[in-house]
Amino acid sequence: MKTPLALPPLAPILAALLANLTLAANAGGFPPEPTLLVSRAPRLRPDYTDTVIPPNIAPLNFAVEEPGRTFAVRIRGEHGTPIEITSRAASIRIPLRPWRALLATNANGPLYFEVLTRAEDGTWQRFSPVTNHVAREPCEPTLVYRLLKPLYNFYSEIGIYQRDLESFRQTPVLENRDFGHGCLNCHTTLNRDPETFVLHIRGQPGPQPMILARSNAVIRVNHTGGYLAWHPGGELLTFSRNKLSLFFHTLGETRDVFDAESNLAVYWLRSNVVVQPPPIARPDRLETWPAWAPDGRHLYFCAAPRLKQERFRQVRYDLMRVSFDAERNVWGEPETLVSAGETGWSAAQPRVSPNGRWLLYTLCRYSHFPIYQPSSDLYVMDLRTRASRRLEINSDQADSWHCWSGNSRWVVFSSKRGNGVFARPHFTYVDEQGAFHKPFVLPQEDPAFYDACLQTFNLPEFVAGPIRISPARLARAVVRPSHVLTPVDQTGQKAGEDPGAAQRRE
Repeated sequence: MKTPLALPPLAPILAALLANLTLAANAGGFPPEPTLLVSRAPRLRPDYTDTVIPPNIAPLNFAVEEPGRTFAVRIRGEHGTPIEITSRAASIRIPLRPWRALLATNANGPLYFEVLTRAEDGTWQRFSPVTNHVAREPCEPTLVYRLLKPLYNFYSEIGIYQRDLESFRQTPVLENRDFGHGCLNCHTTLNRDPETFVLHIRGQPGPQPMILARSNAVIRVNHTGGYLAWHPGGELLTFSRNKLSLFFHTLGETRDVFDAESNLAVYWLRSNVVVQPPPIARPDRLETWPAWAPDGRHLYFCAAPRLKQERFRQVRYDLMRVSFDAERNVWGEPETLVSAGETGWSAAQPRVSPNGRWLLYTLCRYSHFPIYQPSSDLYVMDLRTRASRRLEINSDQADSWHCWSGNSRWVVFSSKRGNGVFARPHFTYVDEQGAFHKPFVLPQEDPAFYDACLQTFNLPEFVAGPIRISPARLARAVVRPSHVLTPVDQTGQKAGEDPGAAQRRE
């Protein structure tokens, strides 16, 4: 009988450790050190790389677009417990609680994503780490947007939804099936307050109402108003009256919009009166896209000369502003901030940052409807110097509707980048110098969500918390209202008259 081979004291320990590592890797634990180092970052989809993220954002779930039979990811910061994930699928879903803890302990610091893949022969390879940065400043916890299919001339299924940005929970604010499949749009809150907001309903018999939520009351206001903008004092709404027509091209983006007639009007809530101040309702001009400065002393808007529809490619809007004294109800003379005659481009959608420093707007080749213009890009003006620049975060597709966070550090905007058809919400961090950092798309629980989503995200808006008024209560205000206001219209237009239908779509 042969004598068993005696092993050195460390050999059994090393053998056991090796077995444990192999078992851990096979059972879902983090793998051992790989044998191959790849001197580049991995390809991830969505592209959550080299960007700045809020400390309160949902997990950045992604798919590893590298070959392999097993995938491992370690997410770590300078502090806290790393997150380690091993998966046989390329889809990486990050657990919510560890993610929140890791962001909280690494605010204002780097966050590293280490990605490893295992080949068919069992060899592991490690890619260069992806580095993102966690900002100190959070964004609002709620995002409100409209979801609709990119159809041409039917209401179909349209809804306004709210998304908890700290998780993946999406709930309806109001869906058009709740009140007879009309159109709903132009949702806007007062200073991002979820308890005070207004939205517009179209396609209903009779007046085309606004639905006003204020002081826990839901009121049907029998008056048509598009592109609604709250004065920060909360006592008046500015809106645009447009006569819009949707028409089609045969090549490229087929949809287009022409505005034959538009002026701005003001709805005074306390007196229930609608007026058209002459400085923002000139008979020889088209005025649209109202937006108030955060101090309420200036109204920003866009204006263009009236032209016939056959000259639609020559319609270009100036970016304007006019002073306003709310206490005395006195308007100043409009001034031009960006001249279409000088730039050769058309301005739309001005929005001022809450700190009053930056004016964000869009420019496109013509029209005031940038969502249908692939040339649409975001621009920013420093209101201290009046200097403007095109943002480096633009894509080769339409980048348009945008909204500031309350701390002026985040912007969410609509972008058709990637496919040119479906708009998706993208977030960008704005630092103290006014630099806009690489944007990232709204995170979803399934990393492949956007590959299969056939709806477009429209008008994303930051809100300071969830809207708690139920969809049923809002729907009742449309079809069976208990509280109705019919404003005294001193402008000559019939209350509730629907001047155009193109807003029913995007």
